[in-house]
Formats: sequence, C-alpha cells, structure tokens
Amino acid sequence: MATNKCIICIITTIFLLPCAKSIHLDFPAVFNFGDSNSDTGTLVTAGFESLYPPNGHTYFHLPSGRYSDGRLIIDFLMDALDLPFLNAYLDSLGLPNFRKGCNFAAAGSTILPATASSICPFSFGIQVSQFLKFKARALELLSGKGRKFDKYVPSEDIFEKGLYMFDIGQNDLAGAFYSKTLDQVLASIPTILLEFESGIKRLYDEGARYFWIHNTGPLGCLAQNVAKFGTDPSKLDELGCVSGHNQAVKTFNLQLHALCSKLQGQYPDSNVTYVDIFTIKSNLIANYSRYGFEQPIMACCGYGGPPLNYDSRVTCGNTKTFNGTTITVKGCNDSSEYIDWDGIHYTETANQYVASQILTGKYSDPPFSDRMPFPLKLKF
Repeated sequence: MATNKCIICIITTIFLLPCAKSIHLDFPAVFNFGDSNSDTGTLVTAGFESLYPPNGHTYFHLPSGRYSDGRLIIDFLMDALDLPFLNAYLDSLGLPNFRKGCNFAAAGSTILPATASSICPFSFGIQVSQFLKFKARALELLSGKGRKFDKYVPSEDIFEKGLYMFDIGQNDLAGAFYSKTLDQVLASIPTILLEFESGIKRLYDEGARYFWIHNTGPLGCLAQNVAKFGTDPSKLDELGCVSGHNQAVKTFNLQLHALCSKLQGQYPDSNVTYVDIFTIKSNLIANYSRYGFEQPIMACCGYGGPPLNYDSRVTCGNTKTFNGTTITVKGCNDSSEYIDWDGIHYTETANQYVASQILTGKYSDPPFSDRMPFPLKLKF
C-alpha cells in the first residue's frame, strides 16, 4: 500500500505575501460549497446520477455518493478538525445530523449559473441560496418550543463561528474548453470570479466570517482531459499534461488569489484563507514515485488500458455494450498505487496525501502552521 511506503516530506515552494493573520483551525461546524471534489452525496441523492461499485470500496465498502474509491479531501480535513463527515444538504435518509455543518457541494457544479445543458443545476449561486434557506429553517426550528432540534441543527452562534469552505471552479474551466479557445477561456475568468465574489458577499451579509478557499488543481493532468485534448504530443508538457488547461488554471488561481486579498481588505472583520491545491497536486504528479504511487495520470477505474485507461463512453462501475461485447468497468488491483481514480477524480490515497499537505499550513495564504490547535497525525 502506498500509505505504508511513505513518510511525511516537507516540500518547499514559493508563497505570496500573507494578506491576513493566520487562521485558528478550531471551529464548531463547517459549511462546504463546491463540486465533485467535495460532494459527499448531493448529486446522487438528488437523483441526477448513480454510482456503482467499485466506487467507495476502499473505505465505505459501497458507493457513498463520493466520486472516489473512498474518502475525499474534505473527509480527511473534517477528521483532522475532530468533526464528523458532512452530510449532503439534500440527503434526508439515515437521520442526518447537521449540527456540525452541512455540505452543499454537488458534482458537476460551476461557479457560473447553470444552463439547460449543464450537468448539474446546483451552481454556486444555488448552493448559496440553499444555505440561506437551510440557516433560516434551522433558526426557525430552534425558536420553537422545546429543545428537540438542538442536537440536529446549528444554533445562530455556530453559523457565526463556523468555517465556510469552497472548492469550485474546476468545471467552469474544464467545460469551457469544449467550445472555446484558450484565449476565450482566459477572457472568461474575470466573469467567473465576479460571480464567486457575489456569492461570498451574500454569505458575509448573513454573518459568515471565516472563509477557506481552495484554488483549482492541474486540470491538464486528468486522464479525461489528456484523452480529449492531448492527442497531439505538442499540446502536452514534460509531465504528459495538457499545457493549455494548466495555463488557464494558473491564470484563474492568480486572479482568485488576488480576489482573496481584496476580500480580506473589504471585510477586515473576516478571515480569508487561500489554499494552494494546485501546487500540492502538481508536486504529487511530478514526484509520484517518491510518495509510493505507480501511476500519476492513468485512471484506476476505467476502460481502454494503458496509457490512460479512460474512455468517455463508459464510466467507472458502469456497463456498456461495444460491437456486441458487454463490458463492465472495474477498478485496478490496488487503487493506492494510483493518483487518478476514474479519469476525473482522485483516489482516496491521493486525497489523503493532498489533505496531509494542506494540514501542514504551508500551502496557505496566510500560512497557519503555527496556529494548530491539535497535533497532526499525517500519513505521508
């Protein structure tokens, strides 16, 4: 297993100047907004998509609504914060408890408003609206007679003291490349971030003060994008990733970082933490063997074999018939040797690595390594 082969490694990188005081990672609840990178069941619960084995087999032992063989980055972060895994906002089964937070993230979500052709209707603005409805209903229940709802929903002070996490924007960029040139994608970034800023303002006006914002990872290194846009070797970089996609991501992240600095100045009574996911994931892909991985880009659960093992016509766990032959997409023998789970999302082991690096506090602006309220138990 990769986790048994690795020890923690301190990776050096270049950080921009901090824009605020370090954050204290000690929160009563987490409210998360995002896409499939942090969706813990929204899209599946809503009935827009189904997940089949081997999704979830590593940790949950069955599909859990997560696009991975196991836990996501957010699951590891919640665990480190000594908080339970977040229930999806739309999940009403199993008596979900929202006292410690709620997850509004949905696979396929974009920052820009969804259209009729969107994979997912729950774009960022909708997720924020869902939060506002959730908060209003929670406070309404708590204002009633008796205290029977106290242990299920957050109190008003928890909404004020909670951490608001964001991991969204990947689909805005990735989807745009199917109809736009690189220059057009780059030109669309300010509009995307204006929409994001609007959502942050709505949350701030509702009392949110602690913002934790992930930037976007290297899209060009996902098997799905390499398969579609990397057939011409001249379009690939030295790691085998699609150069144009990663260029767009770098531009997006620079502007997102600038927005975080702007927000901190605009809301001096808040705390805005920018988390450099791109550098963490890029380092992992570039140095994959150092951390016990065998495959940096090839999908574990896919169809087609090396070098990518990805076919857009059939996804992980699904069954299709090609030329009279029925095939079911199964996983690889050991998912801990792979970074890429299904061509789009990471394996549990890769997610664990990313979370361990986030928790060092060194990939954040401002860094928070000196503000840890708990001892780190890192696996890498």
